[in-house]
Amino acid sequence: MRHFPIYLDLAGRQVVVSGAGECAVSKLRLLLKTRADIAVFGTEPVRQIREWAAAGRITLARRALADGDAKGAILLYAANEDDTEDARVAYIGREAGALVNIVDNLDDSHFITPAIVDRDPVTIAIGTEGAAPVLARRIKADIEERLPASLGLLARIGQAFRERAALLPMGRKRRDFWTRYYSGEGDAALKQGGEAGVRAKLEELLTDAIETRQRDGHVALIGAGPGDPDLLTVKARRLIHEADVVLHDRLVPQAIIELARREAVIVETGKTGYGPSWTQQDINALTVDHARKGAQVVRLKSGDPAIFGRLDEELDALDEAGISWEIVPGITAASAAAASSGLSLTKRGRNSSITFLTGRDIEGFAEHDWRDLANPGAGAAIYMGVRAATFLRGRLMMHGAAADTPVTVVENASRPEQKTIATTLLALPDALNAAEITGPAVLLYGMEARKAVQVAANPIHEKAGVL
Repeated sequence: MRHFPIYLDLAGRQVVVSGAGECAVSKLRLLLKTRADIAVFGTEPVRQIREWAAAGRITLARRALADGDAKGAILLYAANEDDTEDARVAYIGREAGALVNIVDNLDDSHFITPAIVDRDPVTIAIGTEGAAPVLARRIKADIEERLPASLGLLARIGQAFRERAALLPMGRKRRDFWTRYYSGEGDAALKQGGEAGVRAKLEELLTDAIETRQRDGHVALIGAGPGDPDLLTVKARRLIHEADVVLHDRLVPQAIIELARREAVIVETGKTGYGPSWTQQDINALTVDHARKGAQVVRLKSGDPAIFGRLDEELDALDEAGISWEIVPGITAASAAAASSGLSLTKRGRNSSITFLTGRDIEGFAEHDWRDLANPGAGAAIYMGVRAATFLRGRLMMHGAAADTPVTVVENASRPEQKTIATTLLALPDALNAAEITGPAVLLYGMEARKAVQVAANPIHEKAGVL
């Protein structure tokens, strides 16, 4: 993030615009929404700027900006559409201590002006670091469509009610009150009874909140999926946003964690294969401790919590402590790997069933029914199998699996850095080493991906393709 988004108080502050053409007009349309004192300098002002000056909305000087004109200004826009003149006035602005924006010159500007969705006092700023203004306008249009025109009025009425709402204790009780108001009840009251109806509804909601006992602590065990935030369920997004505490696995990406409120307590309860980790007992204890204090806890687990997520152990701890819980399923890595690699986990004439297994457990490499897995046409999704690849190959081939049985390995399924390897059982360990697999990966045994491609000729890669 090069540009840090902030909201600058312009009430009573001076803003200078150098230039009085159409370029300046586009900036002034936004600045005139504020309560700034705006001074415009330009030798040939266009009609719109003359009209704003005549109406007293801006101060217009029909000359070029000179030394001293930017004294006391907080912002200066160089909008002369002339590189030499813009550079000159930018220097004057910097010397005066103003933040300077040179239109269409990102590198020499102190700040940029974002696309703005205006529902005063609710404002949403959209920036792309100057990389894609068209995209910013598209996002603005999407948000404009979603936000009701009444939102600003509801916010102003709500702002006036904040002192009354302070009767509620800080934290969840007060958040629940405002959530009810802004999640539809306020808008419905406005449509039915106007502003008076909204104020009456706020009093009703306040009474309900005061008389309602604080919610007990609760834990939602949520599957974060393989990493793509777009694959989260709607329910998962809502619960993450509402959570007081988020306890997440190491593999859950930052893009998903950032869905939580800024005020939420965020704790990484990391587990690393063959490395330092939180113990399951410590995770259980922390979850119970927060919930006992009345927190709404999200236990965020990569993939699906019911697939090799030690779900039962956490549920047992919650049941023993008498804490309520719910499970929100997520997309498991095997499903995401299959989808992004263009293959089906089951296929008529190949495998009518699929086995989910792990390459290792708490005691080391995991043992399974190898004879059944080695049968022709068997299919399996193998988790935590990268370091166990040689062991898996040995066990399967010892029980009769064909050396040329296809294996598709998908690393970081669904993420931008996904890598797909097409190999065989015999070549599996060498293929993994050659592809330098370091991220979380799932092995799809007995399945051949459509989207893996052959790499350049190399003896190590002869039986492995990487995408």
